[in-house]
Amino acid sequence: MKAVFLTDIKKFETQEISMPVLINDDDVLIKIKMVGVCGSDIHYYKTGRIGSQIVEFPFITGHEAAGIVEKVGSKVKKLKHGQRIAIDPAVYCGNCDQCLSGRENTCRKLVFMGAPKQKEGAMCNYVILKEHNCFPINDNMTFEQAVITEPLAIGIYAVNKSKPNPKDNIAILGVGPIGMSVFHYLRTKEIGDVFVTDRINERLEFSKQLNPKYTGNPSKANVVEEIKLLQPLEMDVVYECSGDPEAYKHAIELLKPGGLFVILGIPEVDEIALPIHELRRKEITILNIRRQLNCTQKAIDLLSSGRINMDKLVTHHFKMEETNEAFELVSNYRDGVMKAMIIIE
Repeated sequence: MKAVFLTDIKKFETQEISMPVLINDDDVLIKIKMVGVCGSDIHYYKTGRIGSQIVEFPFITGHEAAGIVEKVGSKVKKLKHGQRIAIDPAVYCGNCDQCLSGRENTCRKLVFMGAPKQKEGAMCNYVILKEHNCFPINDNMTFEQAVITEPLAIGIYAVNKSKPNPKDNIAILGVGPIGMSVFHYLRTKEIGDVFVTDRINERLEFSKQLNPKYTGNPSKANVVEEIKLLQPLEMDVVYECSGDPEAYKHAIELLKPGGLFVILGIPEVDEIALPIHELRRKEITILNIRRQLNCTQKAIDLLSSGRINMDKLVTHHFKMEETNEAFELVSNYRDGVMKAMIIIE
């Protein structure tokens, strides 16, 4: 089968490798049809690492994926050959203290698809996952929509965990795929005004489909000052979805006393300095989001029903052999890219 390997910084190569085989009776062999390019993939592409997760080349990236069930182990009961599925890329053990307490997303033995030294990614013809990673999709759903369930599930989890009140004023810092997933899910609820910032003007324009109260580029304007002019009582909740260290400072400045700072973005750096006294004086609560927990089916239901429509998020398609071009485009934010998809054939 074909697989696309990251062989060095900013370099992909397509190679022929052996097809994986079922080993355990709860294994599922999946024929991959579509893979989305995620921001974490871009970190590996540009720097070869995210914090302590360091790539050993060659390496197969990709975790936002959808495909077709090819073969199942003897203990797999809910899946059958030919089913179209969305994929949750996190393989949890089910036996550790975290899993037994209902926190599979922080499993002590978590193995994540497309993460260094954990599990090879989805940029290949076939992968093996567990039954709990596979979610059948309706016939009316496209593979693109199935891929989008992965970032949307993260947005759903972040909003559900942060529990915004109906009149809360909210800021979203960074409106790439994760920020837009948060925004889309917020729009299914009763909330106050939403204020949006991003350093990419095309993303600010894209976000206007959801009618934010304000859009601003922190590279060109004092977004904190402008937002406070519009809402002097400041923000109840700020979702940081960019990973930009300066956005952390903006979040704390924007929050009212007693506000909630929700961290979703993945920075390129290991450490970020925060104004600790302002955090303390304002009694700001920091909530970290580790991917998602039990939200994939909710994402499927929202997309398949049309209650959330994120089709416009998919702006570009590439063949496997065009992976270098895809990552170059996404990493440089060219051509108004929001989400690029790799077609696996």
